[in-house]
Amino acid sequence: MPPTDEPPTAPDPALPAPDPALPAPDPADRGLGPAFRTVFTANLASSLGDGIARTAAPLLAIRLTTDPLLVSGIAALALLPWLLLAIPSGILVDRIDRRRALALANGLRTLLAVALVALAATDALTIWWLYAIVFVYGAGETLYDGAIRAVLPSIVPREALPRANSRIEAGEQIVQTFAAAPLTSALFAVSALIPLGVNGAVYAVAAALAFVLPRAASGRDGAPHPDDELPWRRQLTAGLHFLRGNPMLLRLWLLSSATGLFFSIGTAVFALYAIERLGLPEALFGVLILTGAVGSVLGSVLAPRLSARWGAGPTMAAASVVAALALVLAGAVPTLWALGLAYLVSGGAVLVWNVLVMSLRQSIIPRRLLGRVHGTWRTLLWGVMPLGSLLGGLLGRIDLTVPFLVGGGLATAVGVLGYRFLCSLPNPGDVRNDDDAPEDDAPDDAHGTATS
Repeated sequence: MPPTDEPPTAPDPALPAPDPALPAPDPADRGLGPAFRTVFTANLASSLGDGIARTAAPLLAIRLTTDPLLVSGIAALALLPWLLLAIPSGILVDRIDRRRALALANGLRTLLAVALVALAATDALTIWWLYAIVFVYGAGETLYDGAIRAVLPSIVPREALPRANSRIEAGEQIVQTFAAAPLTSALFAVSALIPLGVNGAVYAVAAALAFVLPRAASGRDGAPHPDDELPWRRQLTAGLHFLRGNPMLLRLWLLSSATGLFFSIGTAVFALYAIERLGLPEALFGVLILTGAVGSVLGSVLAPRLSARWGAGPTMAAASVVAALALVLAGAVPTLWALGLAYLVSGGAVLVWNVLVMSLRQSIIPRRLLGRVHGTWRTLLWGVMPLGSLLGGLLGRIDLTVPFLVGGGLATAVGVLGYRFLCSLPNPGDVRNDDDAPEDDAPDDAHGTATS
């Protein structure tokens, strides 16, 4: 917003007071502060490790077997922990110091990288060992992902969450797509041990940086809450209970999951469509992938700016429709230029959506529940995506344009039907939750509400 000549006004008592647990904003970093810089650096290192692991795992699998089913098992096992362990990981994130959760997740993955190097160096690696390591890697990712998302609201002012999340998302995209994939492929051609060793080293750096974070990042700086002592079996449903008790967040969760299902239908045959139908040479497929990555980076940069200008809700509503229409374009105009443009636009719009949805969730959900609600959210959202990919593959047997048209059309319908609701969503900085409520009049159920 441009500066004005109006005199400063008194603070609005309806808005939440500054959290004393937050570190003082650093003007040099536009208010995000040194703790955020540490998180950002640690996440870059962890993202590099993720990118190396995701590139190296299928390459190792191809060296171990030529069975397509066994090779495809790598991707399935990478996602399986999100179905089985996202909620238990969320409970752990909420019950322990979140700095320790970050260190534990990346420390575990450091040890796995060392084990993988040892197995590969001694020619003892088999596809079954690789399966086991990929699954445990994925388990570590569920813990790390929940912890890193839960840490941000503790170290960043609520109104700055869109900017903080946009930087996190941009860093992940740049490191995983532009750095990790080509670096891993190049080093793998020399020796598989080199990228695997680098993988372990960057995870170790990320684990060490977790201990540098201030106490505010722990998530344990407030008074203990009664539900902290509940048995694990009762905490398994805490995230679902919170979502059911907040109609706005519940509706957003269901809308997001439906959109994710339809997008996975629309993108199921992306590679086959580009190469077999549109004649893209395999050597240039990576260039096409980069168009989506460029769009994602642009979207992460634009998200806080568009939100500041038009509001988070209207920006999310527009992004959902634009991303869906881009899929329809890819199927309706079967040319490489249309596919590249659709991938660029869709990648940007999806990142705008992701940044703002994450920021809004972090604002609505009390810090003590962030891990459990995040785990519950991801269990449904990511759980339906393999189903969407299967449905898209079946539709692709009819014609390779059909998944784009059906998935994109259904996603567009969801965006249009939910447009008014999305436009009504508040800005993250205008939300109150139990973290702001005085102890003597805190509500029994934490329902984030917008102030106005």
